[in-house]
Amino acid sequence: MNCAFEIAVGCDHGGYRLKEVLVRHLRKKGLRVLDMGAFSEESMDYPDTAYKVARAVSGRRAARGILVCKSGIGNCIVANKVAGVRAALCHEVKAARLSRQHNDANILVLGSLFVKDALAKKMVDVWLATPFEGGRHARRLKKIEKIERMNKSR
Repeated sequence: MNCAFEIAVGCDHGGYRLKEVLVRHLRKKGLRVLDMGAFSEESMDYPDTAYKVARAVSGRRAARGILVCKSGIGNCIVANKVAGVRAALCHEVKAARLSRQHNDANILVLGSLFVKDALAKKMVDVWLATPFEGGRHARRLKKIEKIERMNKSR
């Protein structure tokens, strides 16, 4: 992966510490990181940063995104409201790999209550390195895109 590959990263106060670990990890690997907050453990609302990351990915400001909060659930819900985003909440390496292979997930969502530092780094590395398989999975993604288009006008 080259330096032109930019990753948008965001969190709420509950995911701040793990986000900071991941930002350092990504930068150490030579990747460009677009840190969209939070920037402290002060209480804040997760939809704000989840939306910023999702818009950066959907608008192609970033190739992919990573979101962290305590459970990951709220961030995943918000991110998947944005057309073109396929956010996957993962708690293990295999799920992270499959989210890329089968779903072409462009945002990885982690819950800091369930995923500790070493596992999070491994998941991120595998997720970033795993290509989309295409084939029958591409047909399914086209159906998801059709659903997005149908619901845009509502």
